[in-house]
This record gives sequence, structure tokens and C-alpha cells, in this order.
Amino acid sequence: MGREGRYGKEEVMQLRLIPVAAEKARKGTDGVAVGSILPTATSAGAKAGNRKRKALPALVMEEVAEVGNLKEAFKSVAANKGAPGPSGKDIGEVRKHLAQLIPQLSRALIEGEYLPGDVRRVWIPKTGGGQRGLGIPEVVDRIVQQALLQRMQPHYDPNFDESSHGFRPGRSCHTAIAEAQTYIKAGYEWVVDMDLEKFFDTVNHQRLLSTLKQKITDDRIIRLINKMLKARVVMPDGVVVMNEQGTPQGGPLSPLLSNIVLNELDAKLRERGHKFVRYADDCNIYVKSEKAGQRVLESTSRFIEKRLRLKVNRAKSAVAHPVDRHFLGFSLENNLERDEVEVHLSRKSREKIYVKIRELTPRNWGKSLDDCIRGINAYLNGWVGFFKICTSVIERVLRTLDAHIRRRLRAIQLKHWKRKRTIARNLIRLGANPKAAWRGIYAGNKSLWAMSHIPVVDRTLRNARFARRGLVSLWERWQELRPKPDAQIPLVFG
Repeated sequence: MGREGRYGKEEVMQLRLIPVAAEKARKGTDGVAVGSILPTATSAGAKAGNRKRKALPALVMEEVAEVGNLKEAFKSVAANKGAPGPSGKDIGEVRKHLAQLIPQLSRALIEGEYLPGDVRRVWIPKTGGGQRGLGIPEVVDRIVQQALLQRMQPHYDPNFDESSHGFRPGRSCHTAIAEAQTYIKAGYEWVVDMDLEKFFDTVNHQRLLSTLKQKITDDRIIRLINKMLKARVVMPDGVVVMNEQGTPQGGPLSPLLSNIVLNELDAKLRERGHKFVRYADDCNIYVKSEKAGQRVLESTSRFIEKRLRLKVNRAKSAVAHPVDRHFLGFSLENNLERDEVEVHLSRKSREKIYVKIRELTPRNWGKSLDDCIRGINAYLNGWVGFFKICTSVIERVLRTLDAHIRRRLRAIQLKHWKRKRTIARNLIRLGANPKAAWRGIYAGNKSLWAMSHIPVVDRTLRNARFARRGLVSLWERWQELRPKPDAQIPLVFG
């Protein structure tokens, strides 16, 4: 039956609001072509841990397509403020027609006629070099993925392992680090750091769908997920490629699917009695000796490659002391003298923040200094909010970062004053000793960067001046946010 036969003209116009690229690519396929929106983590889901609880009724498409669920999914997608998919249609355009779109979308899902659109490929830099590919689905596709997530998560999350912390309600990178600390404290001072090569791009579709069928009996849901997995990818140069494997990062359903895939790894590690912590595709296994670590690395690599059909990056995987490895931005060290497991900022994280500071405080900053401070504050507040769980070993690092930021801001201020004569006069106006100002600025052929750290500039453009202008101090914010000894991050077990 043609589109007009099933839907009225007005409904068809609303559906065409969503990209028609997918429809054109599927000539000869009956059904309604819809595609596109973005989501955030859902609030749906049960408490973490392997617990015995009353089984939920079998999931059916009617639950996913329920109008209230789709509306809630749109709220989550809109709150995430995601980028548009290949068609360029953004959240605002979908919002205008939401009242008409939701009922049509619900019917299309229930009747099995919904067709996902293409996915836009975006490349972002990785901390350790190279690039990571993100897949940005169309807005309506993200609404559908979020709706699936909201209904699927309560069925799957209770069966995930207690040591799985990624993209789960009530869990985070912080709870993962807290669990790792308990293992190191107990004497497991070697870590098997498993690196899965391009995990999200190499997930085997057939194996994933077979796993989903063990819990989902409604074929409409399985077929829908299969179509989403195989959605065509539009590369940055406009070339369209077919997708035969992987769960591209960027859609709301991808994290749950990745946990479903790797839950089998968790079960195997638990069966073997290993102490491990996993966050998405980052998996650390804690052992008591290097020799034991090598055995675990080899046996676990065989299981991942032969059973899960994934690839282990042998060059990046290693057996080492936790202090020498980067795990979720941190490194861990057992300090026997202080009887605590110290949480350090990892080397990669230190390098990354210095790069970011340079980007936010360029020498050729063309706006006001206050604008620069506002921009860097937004980043620093988020950064210290994440790294607040670092222990006192981070104090020196934070003080050094604070000093580095202030020096870069001083260099920007000098650049704004341009000529040496203007710099000296402004320093004097701000209270500098005239002799010290003229001598300091004109002594030698100093660059602006060199001048930004001479005594007269440091004393005049002092720390308190930047504090009055609102500059965030990483050290002070960390002191405010750090967990108190009697308020450690709770571990959600069993």
C-alpha cells in the first residue's frame, strides 16, 4: 500500500520533514521512511548489580512505541542538544511538528514500517593520537533509539555484572575507580589493561542480534535494531558507505548494546574468579603478580577474539603497575606509608589539559580578557568536577596549572597593550614601581611570553586581580569538591 493510502497528506508532509535520503536509498521498499534525533542517558533502569527480582513481562513494540515513552525520549534527546544528522534537520525543526509526528511515529513502529535514516560520520581526536569515529543519526532516529533504551534498560541492567560501570544508572567513572582502589588495597597490585581495538566499529551484528533474541521475543524490535545497525554511513566527504558491523558511537542505544555484548566477557571473568573493573570497552583486571597477569592477558585475549569475535590491541594492552597505566583519566598507586590507594591524574590527562589551556588562551586572543576568562572557567569547572576524586597527590599539579593559566592570561593582557611603552605605563597605572616597570619591560629583547613572568608583571597583575575578575582556581575548587574522608564514593554492589 502506498504512503497516501495509509496516511493522510498532512501526515505524509510531517514524515517528510525528516530526511528523505534513506527513502531514496531504499527504492522498492514498502514502508514509511523516518529518521532522526539525539538523546541522553535515560533515567529508566533498575538498580545496578546482579540481583534476583521479579521478572518483567516480555518487551513488545507497543511499549517502545507508546506515545508517552516517545515524548519522554524526545525530552532526553532535546536536553542533550545534539548535532543534526546528514539531512541537517535539527531538534528545533522536529519540535515544531512534534504533536503530529509522535502519533505517526508510534503507528509506523507498531506496524513495522519505520525505516531509519543514514548516519553522519564525524571524526574527533583521541587523547593518545589518532581519531575516533562518531556516528550522528538523524533526530527522529535518535528519538527512536532513546525510546528503545528507556524500555530495554530495565530488562538488561539488573543482569549486568556489579563490576560493569559504564553508562548505567547510579554508576560512573568515579564508582569504577573506587572499586579499583579496593582491589589494589587488598594486594592486587598488578593490572592487566585490556585494550579492545576499535570496539564500537567491530561488534558482530549477527552475534549481537542472537544475544538480543534470548531476551526479546518481539521480532519487530529485533528487525528495527538490525536496520539501525545497518544504517548507511555518510562520510565527511559525502561518500556513502554500507555498514556491516559495529555499533557506531553517537546514538543513545549504542552504550547499552555495547554492555550487552561485553556482559559475556564479564561473566567469564567472574566465572574465573578475577577481580576486574569495566567501563564500556575499558577493562582492567587486577592480579597479584606480573606472571599471573601475563597468563590472564593471554587467556582473556583468546576468549575475546575467538568467542566474542572482537580484536585485542596487543600493542596497547599490557601488564603493569596501576600507577603506570591510564584508566578513565586516572592512575592509581598503593601508598603503604599513608595506608591509602592514591588517585593520580594520569600522564595523558595532564597532557590533555595543557593542550586545552593553550587552545582556550591563544596568544592572539582578539576579544576582551573577561571573555577569555569566562570561556576557560566553563572548561575548568567541568574538568575539576570530574577529577575531584584525585587524592592529595594532585595538589602540586593543580597549583602548577593555576600558575600556568594566570601566566597565559598575563601574556594576553600584554598583547592587548601592544607596545612596550603602553605596557610600562599601564603597569604603573595599576600600581607598579615606575623604575621597576620601565627597567623590567625594556631590559633586553624579551618576547611577550618572557615578559609575562618577570617580577614587575607578576606583582602588578597579581593572582588576586584575576580572582576578582572571576577566574576559577583549580586548587581551590578541588578543595571544595573533593570527597571528604567520611563521605567516600559508595560502591553499588549486589
